[in-house]
Amino acid sequence: MRTLEIQYQDNLPDAARQSTAEFERELKMALASKLFELGRLSSGQAAELAGVPRYTFIHELSRYNVNAINWDPSEFRQELENA
Repeated sequence: MRTLEIQYQDNLPDAARQSTAEFERELKMALASKLFELGRLSSGQAAELAGVPRYTFIHELSRYNVNAINWDPSEFRQELENA
C-alpha cells in the first residue's frame, strides 16, 4: 500500500473549526468523494480510501453534493428494462 503525504498550514484545522484529526478525515472523505463522483473509483474503493465502511461513505456523499447513483439516461433505461 502506498502513502500520500499532503502538507497543509498548521492553522487550517482551526480555520475550518475542526480538530486536526477531524480535518484530516474530512480531507480523505473529500478526495474519495470527488474521485467517486468523477467515476474514477467505485463506492467500495472510495470508502476504503476514506477509511470508512461503504455504507458510511454512501451516506456521507450528500454532504459533498455527490449523488450515490450516477447513471446516464441509457443506463437508467437499461436498468428499468431489466427490472
